[in-house]
Amino acid sequence: MFGALLGDIIGSPYEFDQGNKSKDFPLFIQESKFTDDSVMTIAIAEALLIAKDMGIDTEIELKELIINSMHKWGNAYPFAGYGNRFYYWLIEKRQEPYYSYGNGSAMRVSSVGWLYETIEKTREVARWTAEVSHNHPEGIKGAEAIASIIYMSRIGMNKEEIKNYIIKEFHYDLSRTCDEIRPYYHHVESCQETVPEAIIAFMEGNSFEDIIRTAVSLGGDCDTLTCIAGIMAEAFYGIPQELKEECMKRIPDEFKDVLEKFGRVKQL
Repeated sequence: MFGALLGDIIGSPYEFDQGNKSKDFPLFIQESKFTDDSVMTIAIAEALLIAKDMGIDTEIELKELIINSMHKWGNAYPFAGYGNRFYYWLIEKRQEPYYSYGNGSAMRVSSVGWLYETIEKTREVARWTAEVSHNHPEGIKGAEAIASIIYMSRIGMNKEEIKNYIIKEFHYDLSRTCDEIRPYYHHVESCQETVPEAIIAFMEGNSFEDIIRTAVSLGGDCDTLTCIAGIMAEAFYGIPQELKEECMKRIPDEFKDVLEKFGRVKQL
């Protein structure tokens, strides 16, 4: 999950099209900090870890754990930068989804891709993590696609195999290049205009850091776009230890506790 947190932290200063559409920028500056993307990533991970401890594997029970964890973490960090509709879903502790197709479902899904032994189960749980709030088909699709890429990366599939599966199963347009996307891309918070762009950045990058820099260079909803790209980059390339150490300096102790437990439990 370090990839999600690092992508969020590194991308956060450039959100709302504040970057210069370049790969040449310092990875960390004073303004580099975690946002709602990291908070919800931790929330989903904690819920799934509790489910594993308790032997919970059914949809209704697992969704209840997910909702409770999201409310708990969201209300602990109420000013992390949530979208308006999701913010009210959190503070009012709503239980029902609101048909969102926002990119939040894809940015919080990273733990799912590491915890399950088949792609079918990975996609099922990813769908459940989305449906608690983002139950629009595009919101669900975004979460399933990103979790699938994590799973395929960690079992050793190459990028061409991953790309073919994503096109076949989710029908994203992955024919564009980042050079083609960059000039017109702008801040947008939907799955359908964030997830394919993040996947293309992942496909073009040749290392964890290069994928992060490529994602930031596109602009747009930069913390979330780069969070999603970082999710995939970690699974495919791993993360240099010095970047993990920098991440740990910028997150609270309760995040670190979840990361430590997750590291012990995740499927290798």
